[in-house]
Amino acid sequence: MVEHRKPIPVAEAVERVIKKAQALGTQQVALGDSYGRILAEPLKASHDVPPFNRSPYDGFAIRSKDSMGASGENRKRFEVIDHIGAGAVSEKVVQEGQAVRIMTGAPLPAGTDAVVMFEQTIDSGSSITIRKPFEALENVSLQGEDMKRGAAIIDSGSFIHPGTVAVLATFGYAEVQVAKRPVVGILATGTELLDVSEPLQPGKIRNSNGPMIEAQLARMGISCKTYGMSVDDLDESFNVVKAAAEETDILITTGGVSVGDFDFLPAIYERLGAEILFNKVAMRPGSVTTVAVADGKYLFGLSGNPSACFTGFELFVRPAILKMMGAEKLYLPRTQAVLAEDFAKPNPFTRFIRASYDGLSVRPAGFNMSNAVSSIARGNALIVLPGGTRGYQEGALVDVLLLGVEEGTARWTL
Repeated sequence: MVEHRKPIPVAEAVERVIKKAQALGTQQVALGDSYGRILAEPLKASHDVPPFNRSPYDGFAIRSKDSMGASGENRKRFEVIDHIGAGAVSEKVVQEGQAVRIMTGAPLPAGTDAVVMFEQTIDSGSSITIRKPFEALENVSLQGEDMKRGAAIIDSGSFIHPGTVAVLATFGYAEVQVAKRPVVGILATGTELLDVSEPLQPGKIRNSNGPMIEAQLARMGISCKTYGMSVDDLDESFNVVKAAAEETDILITTGGVSVGDFDFLPAIYERLGAEILFNKVAMRPGSVTTVAVADGKYLFGLSGNPSACFTGFELFVRPAILKMMGAEKLYLPRTQAVLAEDFAKPNPFTRFIRASYDGLSVRPAGFNMSNAVSSIARGNALIVLPGGTRGYQEGALVDVLLLGVEEGTARWTL
């Protein structure tokens, strides 16, 4: 059993976790199921986009040289010889003084090199007149101006968001090669815990950590196995943890990582022969967060206090999952904001404060003790205050980690 606990910096703890992450391989999924996955191969353009010169407007395709000299006093007349919509191709070859009525997205007819928008013409049906000259390729969307054939478009390891789906569809990817997702299990420990459906009893609290972590995983697109709640009995807890670890790539436990008489996880890790990556972090809340690896499986021992549990997941579990899926951007996006109210509490360790961020300023989201639940619900960010400080005054510029954002950053910057 690990007895001596020496806190390590948050950045070092994150680095130790990430170093142990192993890729899980790849699989093919339908394009419609690819949102939220991690792209497992680089995407290159298989053809030009647009694939031909086309009109970006509704109007008339003309030969630009036929418009030279046009003015308000010298309107130029064009005979309209065809009418095409998007998806159609004109079979006419436009000659001097001719035009083709064209809709947005349609390819330019042979012989034309400019488009006159409807509002720039006087249209009589069989002919149009214009009052200004047009340059070659004016109002033309050129072949390949968006993407050139063979060009690298999206890197392997990228998060697939709606824009990525649009590009995949453009190049005919009915199926997409993506990273496999890890199998994740959740086990809440503690005799004091009740199921959410049970009435309160003296000395008991409902299990909020399990459902919260399920939701944090769901926000990442990760499903999970739940192993209910384990009582404070070493043998029973060991059997449950051992069985769960055999079925999962990552097992997240909540509670049982402190140094109380009924905190058994250190002993369980020892029985499993697990490598302890760390068992104390210089952070508040969540200093007792413990991470181990046994037979290539992650064992995340998060604090039983809800706010500490929440923060531990975002700082350690989230980047580990993303690394296992080959993602390039592992960490919460970071910005800076003006502190909107005093935070007088001194910080011997780096402090992560649940906060409300409005794009310019940030303030603590209410009651911020490690056992608090309300501030998790109200917050959309974490204020990061470095250790060794004596508090912060309103108006100070502080670091902020953003929660619930699809893509983060590729570097740990705190």
